[in-house]
Amino acid sequence: MRKKAVLLVTVATLAMAFALAVSAQEMAKVDGSWEMSMEGPNGTFTQTLTIHQDGAKITGTSKGQRGESPLEGTVDGNKIHYTVTRHTPNGDRQIEYNGVVDGDTIKGKVKFGDNDRDWTAKRAAAGAPASQ
Repeated sequence: MRKKAVLLVTVATLAMAFALAVSAQEMAKVDGSWEMSMEGPNGTFTQTLTIHQDGAKITGTSKGQRGESPLEGTVDGNKIHYTVTRHTPNGDRQIEYNGVVDGDTIKGKVKFGDNDRDWTAKRAAAGAPASQ
């Protein structure tokens, strides 16, 4: 009987540890305004991301030197993936962003065509005006 009690306590302890590990990987909160930048051949390129989050789904806009474009994607734990659709004279272009959220910072890679670059974003301060 004692062996069964020890086994039961061990199983319960492992189950609690697993539950704590799963709850520690909550979905990142990305709703709001973000200042994003990346290095390009002509210097630093900046954009303002406005993200609306509904559970794992995100929508919003990316606004920069080339105007404003819609974005949509997902959040899975601390990982973010979204696409921006740019309307150009040569047709629509999809640009893919992948990143990792760490509090008020996101770091990742952007892929467009055969090219990719590193990008970073920082959450804009509440009430701060969006940059152009």
